[in-house]
Amino acid sequence: MAEKRDYYEVLGVDKGASAEDIKKAYRKKAIQYHPDKNPGDKEAEEKFKEAAEAYDVLSDPQKRARYDQFGHAGMSGQGGFSSGGFSMEDIFSQFGDIFGGAFGGAFGGGFGSAFGGSRSGARRVARGSDIRIKVKLSLADVVKGVEKTVKINKMVTCPDCKGKGAVSEADIKTCDHCHGTGVVTKVANTFLGQMQTSSPCPYCGGEGKKITNPCRKCSGTGLVKNAEEITFKIPAGVQEGMQLTIQGKGNAARDGGVPGNLLVVIEEESPKEGGLQRDGNDLVYTLNLSIPDAILGCSVEIPYIDSKLKIKVDPGTQPGKILKLRGKGIPEVNGYGTGDYLIYVQVYVPKRLDRKEKEIVEGWRNSSSFTPKQ
Repeated sequence: MAEKRDYYEVLGVDKGASAEDIKKAYRKKAIQYHPDKNPGDKEAEEKFKEAAEAYDVLSDPQKRARYDQFGHAGMSGQGGFSSGGFSMEDIFSQFGDIFGGAFGGAFGGGFGSAFGGSRSGARRVARGSDIRIKVKLSLADVVKGVEKTVKINKMVTCPDCKGKGAVSEADIKTCDHCHGTGVVTKVANTFLGQMQTSSPCPYCGGEGKKITNPCRKCSGTGLVKNAEEITFKIPAGVQEGMQLTIQGKGNAARDGGVPGNLLVVIEEESPKEGGLQRDGNDLVYTLNLSIPDAILGCSVEIPYIDSKLKIKVDPGTQPGKILKLRGKGIPEVNGYGTGDYLIYVQVYVPKRLDRKEKEIVEGWRNSSSFTPKQ
């Protein structure tokens, strides 16, 4: 299998390119290698797909940040083009609108028919809308990863008509105006020459058909709302505000099109005061020692995720010292390394002493051991 090219190289932009520069570069490549402009050219088709894959990653801030840090290895399992999950029709469906109105309408609407090629009679594949939810995680969930099950109301294929929208097949008629294509085509003169421009048929709304006896359950839409339980895994190391994409678990699309995605936004529970805290991928805890324990040393238990850890405090430990337990923090979300557990030492100084305690401390005042070294 050939090694993947760098996505920035594919689009011909540098790593500091803005989102608009990336969009312009993709549009240019897509026009250059469009299958309708290069009929039967397999190499052009592969470059067309390669450009779409690059744009899929670089146009998404989270995917782009992951790619910048880890390269192609960081894209494993991320879905979309980077995992080979999209067909040519998906590319037209997802990115076709990038050309809308860009060249005096030459690429508007029927993206696949801009060059009058083999796709001129094809309707655009419908795509269901995405659903966004928030999921709150405990610190233990973040450190270990967790499996969640959520129940959401979403649009699903109508069980009565199986998504047809009609009572029977006989109730579905081909549109007389577009002859079932879903688009109407006109010829326009542009600076690129004479080109076809396509737009959705105004008589059937781009469906290519008309329903004479609509299904009563879905009123002819082919979709109904229903509750569905969805189970998914959240990897260890996620952070507040991160968004996970669960492919195909959003709203269903009409006419058996591509379903939308479920977008899971991560929220973290507020840490308990005085308890274990998060700082990036490190865990942080403030350990309050008594003066005798700081002087003489001790063994002490500190909180961990769902247990306790026993650590040794050396004699003469100073306030402000940081004890480090390597690898006891939070895993990197992409599996590259783990943070540490940092223990910040504070020494408790009492505000009030009884008479006997004062006498003891007074006895330390002139001791050389208690005299600060300048």
